[in-house]
Amino acid sequence: MKFSYFPGCTLKNKAKDLDEYARKSAEVLGVTLEEIEDWQCCGGVFTTSKDEIATKLSSVRILKAAQAKEQALVTVCSACHNVVKQTNYAMQNDSEFADKVNRYMDDGIYDGSTKIYHYLELIRDVIGYDKVKEKVVNSLAGKKVAAYYGCLLLRPNTVMRMDDPENPTIMEDLIKALGAEAVVYPYRNECCGGYVRMENTEFAEKKSNTVSNSAKLAGADVIVTACPLCKYNLEKSGSEIPVVYITELLADALGIKEDNNGK
Repeated sequence: MKFSYFPGCTLKNKAKDLDEYARKSAEVLGVTLEEIEDWQCCGGVFTTSKDEIATKLSSVRILKAAQAKEQALVTVCSACHNVVKQTNYAMQNDSEFADKVNRYMDDGIYDGSTKIYHYLELIRDVIGYDKVKEKVVNSLAGKKVAAYYGCLLLRPNTVMRMDDPENPTIMEDLIKALGAEAVVYPYRNECCGGYVRMENTEFAEKKSNTVSNSAKLAGADVIVTACPLCKYNLEKSGSEIPVVYITELLADALGIKEDNNGK
């Protein structure tokens, strides 16, 4: 199976291992991720102003590139996924916005028809957890793993439609498929304060420490997230337990992380 793939800026710079883990894990699970050519930043955040379209054009070009290859689009970063998914939703449901966007396109219109999967959805809805279990070579049995969803993966639910925004299970189900114990704790889908870190470090650290301390008190050995910014903010704020990315946890269980370390 082949899918178009948008890694986003962070996974091509500060978090290259997380991108490599995503690609190699997908291959083990029978999926090839084909990176979109000449992609640009997704925009970083989805602005809700009706007349602001400039920052959304790069997401539309990504979606059009996948459409041209007749492939669904896979994203990994929660922030990128949120921006691309919301942009696609706007193209489908806001005719005025879609008309303005398409006036900028020089190679035909985009109609919002590209199917978008977050990497977690790809595993759940396309690959299946049974396939994941079959491919595990390093069971994570004995580890207590706390999933951290953050703000952008699940919200707004009218658009994201990934899971129950108040009581999600998509990451916990993957954790269990890898052999670990999934730890459910009160702050797993609360904000870490990442977007205000530069202007209010104290507030961001307070938010992050509330999350990591909640996971620790619930008995977690490690926190796993699908957002590079959340990972950075939790670590920078002094989390007392390790914070890893979801593709890193997957690669560990599939034996890929060992291969990378042995280069």
